Amino acid sequence: MSLIKSISGIRGTIGGKPGEGLSPVDVVKYTAAYAEWVLRGVNKREALVVTGRDARPSGEMINKIIAATLTAMGIDVLDLGLATTPTVEIAVVSEMAAGGIILTASHNPVQWNALKLLNRKGEFVTAADGAEILDIAEKMDYSFAGYEKIGRLEYRSDYNKHHIEMLLALPDIAIGKIKKREFTIVIDCVNSVGGLILPGLLRSLGVKNIIEIFTEPTGMFPHNPEPLPENLGELRRAVLDNRADLGFVVDPDVDRLAIVSDDGTCFNEEYTLVACADYVLSKRKGNTVSNMSSSRALRDITEIHGGKWFASAVGEVNVIAKMKEVEAVIGGEGNGGVIYPPLHYGRDALAGIALFLSLLAERGLSCSQLRATYPEYVISKNRIDLPDSSHADEIIRKINEELEHRVVSTEDGLLLEDETGWVNIRKSNTEPILRIYSEAKSRQDADRLAEEILKFVKKTI
Repeated sequence: MSLIKSISGIRGTIGGKPGEGLSPVDVVKYTAAYAEWVLRGVNKREALVVTGRDARPSGEMINKIIAATLTAMGIDVLDLGLATTPTVEIAVVSEMAAGGIILTASHNPVQWNALKLLNRKGEFVTAADGAEILDIAEKMDYSFAGYEKIGRLEYRSDYNKHHIEMLLALPDIAIGKIKKREFTIVIDCVNSVGGLILPGLLRSLGVKNIIEIFTEPTGMFPHNPEPLPENLGELRRAVLDNRADLGFVVDPDVDRLAIVSDDGTCFNEEYTLVACADYVLSKRKGNTVSNMSSSRALRDITEIHGGKWFASAVGEVNVIAKMKEVEAVIGGEGNGGVIYPPLHYGRDALAGIALFLSLLAERGLSCSQLRATYPEYVISKNRIDLPDSSHADEIIRKINEELEHRVVSTEDGLLLEDETGWVNIRKSNTEPILRIYSEAKSRQDADRLAEEILKFVKKTI
């Protein structure tokens, strides 16, 4: 498997020859290039980078290589060890660091890992900055420090507590009301870092009855770690068996949140953001942002509250840029990623949990009752595996030629619409696949829109 280099980081499978996956040689190469980019933007005596990782078995080994490379470049390192992506993002800002590296392949299977690169704002580097880092790497345009300028390495283990305290201090989090509801909640943390922070968060919110499944941070995922309905069988059964009010599941680095209702049905990850936005918009008027592949239910809820919804290209960095542009009060992606600016500009499952429970507690509804109050859309998510990412551009070009009369945007792949709904075709930032998402008011129309494109792609391939 070739390395995948994109705005979502440097990602690959573990093992093999350099350049064929995320080998130790590749880790040094891209970490050193990132370090050089950091050093060009700060006083070298003030260079600090925060690191953290999810629980994958390859993480400890690669983390040591990252720390050694950064210090060899003359950069000080604050290593949080096992930490969520949003926790590292918060730490970059709190420590006034020059950047951060998060070692996680997010929803990818256990054989994958990745370097996710942050700027000094605790946000993912932009496409332009990413291109500069890749150029430095390919040219090997970096130099290691002499013995007298080697950076220092410090370990910290208290940032989970800091993350939770920052969240609890937000004025909209209804801790008292949550406590009064006496929720019974099941959590599934796929044996990664969520197991180290979610129980503490829930207890701090006043939830006493917490049922934990897969919360040991061994990194050996008990099921496909992407929080999609087909992967949540154990959580759904646990919610029903324990007569729980709801269940939460996060991905390995805890930036995505999916919910199972009291009746054992999936709340739908597309509606995680919708519900959180409903609560935030009830407290303050404003705009919202999601990417163009996310449900238009967010648009409907935003307009009900008197705000305006905006669409961005797919990718957290693109969503955040649009949020800042339109001064959105909340935003995110339909994969269960909630971005709440009063906390920080990054997808954060902990923020999603706190906002969702506040909404449930304030409305006095069950999870299934709340879900029934939202506009009903059906989204169809499909993917086609490709030999490599280069095939995607040619396929998208041919679809554009064939269906040009229905194309309404080429900002991120193709967005096509008709009177029944929309379909978005784009290449993934993280895998050599083509994603085909469609949405309509009925399953029949959503599937029809997707199938039309799927047939065209298969014929082209």
